[in-house]
Amino acid sequence: MAAALRIVGYGNLGLIVPALALANACVLLAFFATARDSIQASGGRSSLGELTLAEQIRLSLSILWRIVLVMIVASLGAAAIGFSSFAPYLLSGLDGMAFDQVTHLGRFWSAAIAALVLLIIVNAEGNGGRVALFAAVKDLGRHALWLGAAVLVLGTINVALGYGQALVRTAIWHFWQISMVDQPLKNLIYVVFILGFAMLRLWITLSILTFGLKQSYARGG
Repeated sequence: MAAALRIVGYGNLGLIVPALALANACVLLAFFATARDSIQASGGRSSLGELTLAEQIRLSLSILWRIVLVMIVASLGAAAIGFSSFAPYLLSGLDGMAFDQVTHLGRFWSAAIAALVLLIIVNAEGNGGRVALFAAVKDLGRHALWLGAAVLVLGTINVALGYGQALVRTAIWHFWQISMVDQPLKNLIYVVFILGFAMLRLWITLSILTFGLKQSYARGG
């Protein structure tokens, strides 16, 4: 759904803001599902699977506006200290958890946002579903050693995935130039390409972050 909404938004500038907002909410829902499986696969316990779809949507919207606020503050702060050309990319931190960022620094920023979102979810699970941004930020500091290392590893992998995705995108473009298949099939191939990398990026993101968080609890830091 997020992939389809992004295509609609970028294809119609009049719909880009609501389409991308809904796409970000869908990314969070996908993040929940992947986080649940990743936590359970690492030997942990998660109550995310017990939430109804309505509860997941409410939780995602509650997290969404807080993360958007974080990204706006970070963007304004970057612009204020002289990084005005890079500042707008900080607004894509949430989107970048599943979809490719434009800059390398943006890819590391998306990894950091993903770590914060994971801690918000973990904190909410143990707090009756109440979302607490500042508590999650405090937890981020408490787990800074292992989660910081996980963010650096994830950011590096995101950079490599960006190059890989660019190569596949170029191959698809060349295929479109020489292929005689119908346009609907070409569109389907492109959607599968976007969705495939989005799913891969989410799985890698949660696998690395949950491993880092587990190690932090086990070893401290």
